[in-house]
Amino acid sequence: MNTKITARKFKARESLKDFVKNEIENLNKYHDNILDVDVVLSFQNSRDSVKIAEINVHVPGRTFFATQKSDEFEKSVSAAVEKLIKQLKTLKSKRTSRVK
Repeated sequence: MNTKITARKFKARESLKDFVKNEIENLNKYHDNILDVDVVLSFQNSRDSVKIAEINVHVPGRTFFATQKSDEFEKSVSAAVEKLIKQLKTLKSKRTSRVK
């Protein structure tokens, strides 16, 4: 699995990159054949300084996407990964129901 992390309008610190990689590794439990993962971290420079995580997961024949906003990058990434886990579980349940 290739993981690409992009930080827009800031330089991501190494601890944040490690956190993102660890969260992305959890997706392997739900799908065996993940090809690429693209993570884009950005923030809106408003009063609240909203942090945004966008994650694209590429599997053979499908692409899954999740985006999440919060006040911290860690919360945004975790919530986006949870959305992707739900999508991957749905895909797996559809595939197993077709096999029966």
